[in-house]
Amino acid sequence: MNRLLLIVPVLLFVVVGAFFAWGLTRDPTAIPSQLIDKPLPDFDMAAIEGMDEGFSSDELKNGDVVLLNVFASWCVSCHIEHPFLMQLAQNDVIEIYGLNWKDEPGKGKEWLDRLGNPYAKVGDDYSGRVALDLGVTGAPETFVIDKNGDVRFRVAMPITEQYWNTTLGPLIEDLRRQ
Repeated sequence: MNRLLLIVPVLLFVVVGAFFAWGLTRDPTAIPSQLIDKPLPDFDMAAIEGMDEGFSSDELKNGDVVLLNVFASWCVSCHIEHPFLMQLAQNDVIEIYGLNWKDEPGKGKEWLDRLGNPYAKVGDDYSGRVALDLGVTGAPETFVIDKNGDVRFRVAMPITEQYWNTTLGPLIEDLRRQ
């Protein structure tokens, strides 16, 4: 009986340790999405206050791979990502559409005026309805939309040059060849 009392805590420690070790091998940014390989949900967003045009989901089915980037002026991580998005836009690497999520009227435009606008068009999702349909959990999030308007990949973290070079860039090149 005494021997069993010594073995149980050791076994419990091994099981818990194995569980934590397995957890450390997982990518914390890889949040699964129900939309992968499915059509982008239908939407039609008005422009953010101070801009002329919003956009609809149909515009993202334009025969090329595009990015749909969820951002907000209140989002700290969006500030980290923004310079690289500007670089992509200035070098015509890929067309990026912006979804201004739950931002106060005028704040998104003010933010873009101050930091630059990498987006082909920006839609206003003040209510959060479009983001809800996309399964957005926070900002920034970016969706890779293929030539047919299907969601092919979701990024739930700021896009950096390193992440682009190792993950997104190669994925987008593969999708363009398809």
